[in-house]
This record gives sequence, C-alpha cells and structure tokens, in this order.
Amino acid sequence: MTGVSIVLAIVILATAFGLWHRSNSGRMKTVDIRTAGTTEHGDAILDAQTIGVDLGTRATLVQFSSAFCQPCRATRQILIEVSGMVDGVAHVDIDAEANLDLVRALDIRRTPTVLVLDEVGRIRRRASGLPRKVDVIAALGQLD
Repeated sequence: MTGVSIVLAIVILATAFGLWHRSNSGRMKTVDIRTAGTTEHGDAILDAQTIGVDLGTRATLVQFSSAFCQPCRATRQILIEVSGMVDGVAHVDIDAEANLDLVRALDIRRTPTVLVLDEVGRIRRRASGLPRKVDVIAALGQLD
C-alpha cells in the first residue's frame, strides 16, 4: 500500500509541475528597468551594433535561438509575422551558441527567449519559450 501512495504522490507532483511549466512557458513578463542589472552592454540597453540590425522606430523583437530548437522555428515565424504587421517593429534572430557573452550578460537560460526592446533599445518585456502571437502584439501595445 505504501508503494501505491508513493507512485500516486509522484504522479500528482509531476502533473502539477507540468501544468505550471506549460502555463508559464512563453509568457511575456515585464522587465523592471531599475533592477535589470548593469551588463557590459549597458544598463539593460542593447544597441544596433550589439544585435546586428538597426533598431525599429517603435520596437525591436530580439530572439535568441539555437540550431536544433524546434520551438525556435515557430517563434521565428510568429515574430516575422508580427514585425510585418506592426509598423516600426524590427526583428532579429540571434544564435545563442555563437553569442555566449551576450547570452550570459542577459541571463538567457533557454531557447527560444524573446526580448522586446523599446525604440531606444531598453529591454521592456521578456519571454522564455514559445510565445503566443497575441501576447507579442499585446507586449508591443504596452510599450507606449
């Protein structure tokens, strides 16, 4: 009877963790600019030289991805669609493996990770995992 109780407890804990992980994966979170920490790339500000493209006049969507990441492909499609729909929004896909210094400085822990930068390059929103298109659009709308 004890073995059944242990197995049941493990199943319940695993289910709870899975539901929690699924609900938090890809969710856009606000980045507090005051506590974002100072990096070698400025106070949580990324410039065009660092990310390799000109910043958008309204916002820039920065995606960190890796070569064999399946959710990265879907994320790339979402961000390309959103940047095409919303005026003044640029998109850049950064290879996490080739930019380890930047990944460490920004505390990128998994791919895909999406950063939403405002017009001057401040990190305003962040999502780890596959974001939903409506969440990306909403994050852009909240920049004003």
